[in-house]
Amino acid sequence: MGTALEPIELHDSAWERAEMRQALRARDIGAVFRQVQQFAGASQARIATAAGMTQARVNEIINGRREVSRLDVYERIADGLRMPDDARHLLGLAASREKRSGGAAFDLAAFPEVVRVYAAQNSASAEIQQQAREAQELDVLAVRGLGLIGLNDSLLRACLPRDEGGRGLRVRVALLDPDSSALARRAAEIGESSESLASGVRLAEARLRELAGTCDIGVWRYRMLPTWRVIRTDATMFVGAFDAGWEGHESATYKVMETPHGPLFRGFRRMFDAVIDGAERTV
Repeated sequence: MGTALEPIELHDSAWERAEMRQALRARDIGAVFRQVQQFAGASQARIATAAGMTQARVNEIINGRREVSRLDVYERIADGLRMPDDARHLLGLAASREKRSGGAAFDLAAFPEVVRVYAAQNSASAEIQQQAREAQELDVLAVRGLGLIGLNDSLLRACLPRDEGGRGLRVRVALLDPDSSALARRAAEIGESSESLASGVRLAEARLRELAGTCDIGVWRYRMLPTWRVIRTDATMFVGAFDAGWEGHESATYKVMETPHGPLFRGFRRMFDAVIDGAERTV
C-alpha cells in the first residue's frame, strides 16, 4: 500500500458538478477518481498516494474491475481528496475530522443541497449565466425583473436565444402585480414610489413579450408580498430573499442543487409552481 502524500485539492466547482454528486451518491469511486483525473490533472499514481492505495488498485477501481465497500477506505479516500463536508455527506460519511470536535457551529453537511453561499447576486452572476446558457428550463420569481431578465444588459437576457428556432428553452417569469396592494407595500419598503415600481414591472413584461418568437416564454403577475427571489436553471436554483432592509439582488444568494430526498429544492420549486397557479398570465 502506498504512503499518503499531500492531499489532492480540487476547486469547489468540481464537487458541485452533477456528475460528481451522482457518483458520490452512488458510491461509484471509479467515477469519482475519473472526475479527479479530469479536474485536478491527477495521475493514477498521484491518486493512489493521496488515498493510501497502490496504483494497481486505483487502476482496477477506475476501470470497474474492483469496487470500494469498506467504510475506512471511503474515509481514507475522502481525506486524501479533501472532500468538502457536503460531498462527504453524499458519500454517507460524517463531517471531516477537523470539524467533529467543534461545538454547535453550523454544518452544511447536514444540508447537502446548499453547495455554495454568495454574499450577493453579483458574486454569483458568472455561475448563474453559465447555468442559464445550458438550461432547458428557466424559472424566475422576482418583483419587477428588469435587472434579471427584462433589459438588454440584465443578468439573464444575453443567455436567452436571440433568433427564432433557437434551442428549446422554456422560460417562466413571475412578477409582482403592478396593481396590487403588495406592490405599494414593497415600494414603500425600498423607498420608491408605487408608480415607479409599477412602471418597471410593465416595462419588464413588454420586453419579455419580445422574446415570444425565440423561446417558449410565459409571464405571470402574482399579488402576494414577495419573500423569496428564485432563479431556477434545470436542477439548480439560486435563491435570495426580499426584505425591508434590502432589494433582492443585495441579498445573500444560496446555490441549491436537486438531490433525491432534499427538501429545499423541492420546496422552492413547489412554491414557484403554486405562485404560478394562483397568478394571472399576461404573456
